[in-house]
Parts: sequence; C-alpha cells; structure tokens
Amino acid sequence: MDIKATIKSSDTEEWLDKVFTRPIGYMWTLLFKALGVHPNVVTVLSMILGATAAVFFMFDADTPRGIMLNIVGVLLLMWANFFDSADGQLARLTGKKTQLGRILDGTAGDIWFFCIYVAIAIRLYPHNIPFTHFQWYLWGFPLCYISGVCFHARQSALADYYRNIHLYFLKGADGSELDNYRQQYAIYKAARFRDDPIWKFFMWTYYKYTHGQEQQTPQFQRLMQTLREKYHGGMPPREFRDEFRRNSLPLMKWANILTFNTRAIALYVFCLTDIPWAYPLFEMTVMAAIHLYMRHRHEAFCKEMRENLL
Repeated sequence: MDIKATIKSSDTEEWLDKVFTRPIGYMWTLLFKALGVHPNVVTVLSMILGATAAVFFMFDADTPRGIMLNIVGVLLLMWANFFDSADGQLARLTGKKTQLGRILDGTAGDIWFFCIYVAIAIRLYPHNIPFTHFQWYLWGFPLCYISGVCFHARQSALADYYRNIHLYFLKGADGSELDNYRQQYAIYKAARFRDDPIWKFFMWTYYKYTHGQEQQTPQFQRLMQTLREKYHGGMPPREFRDEFRRNSLPLMKWANILTFNTRAIALYVFCLTDIPWAYPLFEMTVMAAIHLYMRHRHEAFCKEMRENLL
C-alpha cells in the first residue's frame, strides 16, 4: 500500500510532515506491521520516548557535554514523533482504528510536554531570572504550568478540532475524528469503573477535552445545530461543503503551526542556546497570537455561513 493511503488528507498535512516525518514514520509502520505490533503499543512507546527525552532537557547547554545531552533529548523527541506518526498510519493501514487509540494518540503529546515543562522548571531552578538578580527557585513551575495548561493545551486542542472539522466537511463523518461532548460524556457515564478503571479514566479526560473544544467554538456549534435542523442530521449538500472547505483551508497552515513541529523547533533552539525560559514565553506570545487570530477567523466565517442558511 502506498504511503498516501495512510495520510488523512493533503489539506491538513504540514509540509514538514509530508517530506520528513511521515516518510520516516511510514518505514516504522511497515516494520511494526510485519511484526504484528498493535498501533496502541506504538503509541505507548512514543510516550516513553518523549518522557525520556524530557530528562535530557534538564541539563544546561553551557558546556560541550550539556549541549550533547540536549541533542540526545532532541533526537529522542524526534523519535517519539516518528512513532506518533507511525501509530496513526499503522491503524489506517491495518484497519485497527479504535476510540482508545484515538484518545491515547492525543494523550501522547500531552505526556511529552508535561515532562518537558517539568524539566524546564527544574533546569531554571538555580539560575537568575533574566535581567534581574533574583533566582528562579520554584517560580519556574508556575511559569511552565501557565504556559502548558492555559496556553499550549488550549491551542493544541483547538488546532486538532479545526483539522477534524475540516476533514468532516471534506470527507464526511467516516473520514474524520470529529467527536462531540455529549456523545463522549454518555460513553463515560455508561462505563463502569470497577469493570475497567483505565477506560473510565480515559473517557473522563476525553469528554472534558471535547467539552473544552466546543466551549472555544460557539459560532461553529451554532452552525452545526442549524445544519442538523435543516438537513435532519444528514450531511449538507456538496456546494455548502465546498464553500466551508474554501473558508477553512487557509486556516489549516495556522492549525498546523499550533500542533507539534513549530513548538518542537522552538524548544530545540531555546534549549540548545541555553535560554529555556524563552520557550514558555514563546507559547504565551507568538503561539497565543496565532491561536487568537485563527479562532477569530474561523468563528467569523462560521457565523456568516450560518446567517446565509437562515
């Protein structure tokens, strides 16, 4: 099977993924397929690699040894990302796509960056806050918490949501992973903790994740409600879907920036140049501006398209 068959859509693929990450991930995919490895196992391996990479970002890069340790961290995180690419490709190639796999795949990046934020806070601990005589001590932890939870998590969730929305109107429900909060909450409530506590926990995190996505997109939620009422729960006509794609497509480049590659490159640069404190600031400024711009544009055209339906 060709590599193109394992990719969701060229509309939502980032250039660096197409020319670098996906081809390498595909080689791992073929190996895992030959070995009979389940996609979820690959996802867990990517979690372990990403968490291990974070350990090497704890070291200052002010000596040759420190630089080499940070380079090891870079290589391990790249390896984790290849596996993260391979798990989805393997699931599509083998037909072993499951909701647990979808949730695990989304959790992998969270685990990587949780560990990385902790590593950065530990690395900052003995150093002075830039342009002051005060040491970071424990202040690095709230900085990284705010950056990770209040900015990074919201940005990545919205970017993922917009890509799945785009795929929904491009390929239909079967070609997208567009989930809604009410359905996921119902699955969570139906799950019995004593029967499968791990599944119950994952569904608890996932329904909250989808709820957060919907809270960020009120105009899109109103548009979807109008479409459900107008077309009785079915897909809207091709003309509407094509118009949505034309509006959504220019925003996919911003959604891709808010996912992994741009963050990773910034992390590598700031850690290797020994200014790790700049990474949380990058999240809270540059990435925050892109997030706000993307959200404003998407909400604006959803509102306009809904008004045209009424």
